[in-house]
Amino acid sequence: MSYTETKSALVLKRLESDRKGILSRLYEFVRHPSVGADPAYADGMRGAQDFLLGRLEAIGLRNVRRLEAGGHPAIYGEWLGAPGKPTFLIYGHYDVQPPDPFEKWSSSPFEPTVRNERIYARGISDDKAPSHIALETLGAFLQEEGSLPVNVKVMIEGEEETGSATLGALCRRYADLLAADAVISADGARWRADLPTVTVASRGNAGFEFTVTTACKDLHSGRYGGAVPNALHIIAELIASFRTREGGIAVEGFFDGAEPLHEQERTALARIPFDEEAFYAELQTAPSGEPGYTALERLWLRPTLEVNGLWGGYTGAGSKTVIPNEAHAKVTMRLVPGQTPEHLVEMVKSHLLRHCPDGATITFGKPRGGSRAYLLPSDHPLLAAAEHALTETLGKAPIRVRMGATLPMTDIMARELGIHTVMFSFSTSDEDYHAPNEFFRLSSFDDGLRAWVKLLRRVGEQREADYRRP
Repeated sequence: MSYTETKSALVLKRLESDRKGILSRLYEFVRHPSVGADPAYADGMRGAQDFLLGRLEAIGLRNVRRLEAGGHPAIYGEWLGAPGKPTFLIYGHYDVQPPDPFEKWSSSPFEPTVRNERIYARGISDDKAPSHIALETLGAFLQEEGSLPVNVKVMIEGEEETGSATLGALCRRYADLLAADAVISADGARWRADLPTVTVASRGNAGFEFTVTTACKDLHSGRYGGAVPNALHIIAELIASFRTREGGIAVEGFFDGAEPLHEQERTALARIPFDEEAFYAELQTAPSGEPGYTALERLWLRPTLEVNGLWGGYTGAGSKTVIPNEAHAKVTMRLVPGQTPEHLVEMVKSHLLRHCPDGATITFGKPRGGSRAYLLPSDHPLLAAAEHALTETLGKAPIRVRMGATLPMTDIMARELGIHTVMFSFSTSDEDYHAPNEFFRLSSFDDGLRAWVKLLRRVGEQREADYRRP
């Protein structure tokens, strides 16, 4: 065993000997109900912030502070004692999805519960356990060696689940503080638990809400039925107009700017082990979407238009004979390279206005913002280091894959700070992180600690000049 391997083994041994303590601190983190989207959870957000401030100081980072840019603050800390070595911005987020519906949880969403070698809790997979793994690894290096192999800046965001609305402003305000050679993201889940992968691309996103209004008030369905428009009928027709009978997207201008799908991309996807029939069987559903594409092509390489919420009229118990005068919908889109959120939103809004019938009006909610698709350069030095670390940890070289979801910070960091992101998360896409009974595998917890040790050691062999491209 080489000197470097011996040093890494000592760091890992320290982590393994403190496994119970590390898990205990993770559970403390999870017990703070940090739902950023709901003001009712303001105390939980502050509790998570205070926890992180304390942890960053406890593991030995310096200049620990909140970073403010008008929304929920990010938590920051740094260690810059490796001259000539690269500087990495380690990213995670402490905000979580709402736990609703509560009745579908098998245990309390904010009380971590271990069942069948899995930890169940809201936010455990997205993104508290993956972020916690990164922080604990930094702490183990600093305790064991008194230093880190590279320079590190940690930023744990508080708005990822709401689209990272003020992250761009935060990057502009603190551009000098956040300057780095690349980002290592503890967010951005792995594709599958049974296949080593590294994610090199993600789709962008955009979205908005709209309301259809047909009268000045709700109307009695007996006195007015058959003579006045029904807002729910109209919104259903408008949403149906989004798609062709074959499943394609029928919105004019929706594909403007979208880069064409190259044959080499389709060939590369076809080589990835994927059982499409089993995929649909597990979900108990059937294929749907643009004709002429495989499931992986639809998931990773094609844009989408989805309705995420639809409501109006009476939805309580029993019946109420009413013709609703208002109906509401939430719409989101996933973008591919070449598309912009602003253009796509305008195309869908224009489509709705063109198809809105007489007797109805459409109003749109406040802009949500959005982010573009992201693609990591295939020869990036951090990607090579991550693949090496995963190969050593898992005993098999990872396959490069894409992600159908969106990690807004990848696009924001590239635009605002000029740096690329490697996703190095140890959650997996099947862990129900936007649904009841979110979980995180204990085996992934152990794999993550080992892999982070190997990654930090590997990038410690690189030079700052390796990231200074012409």
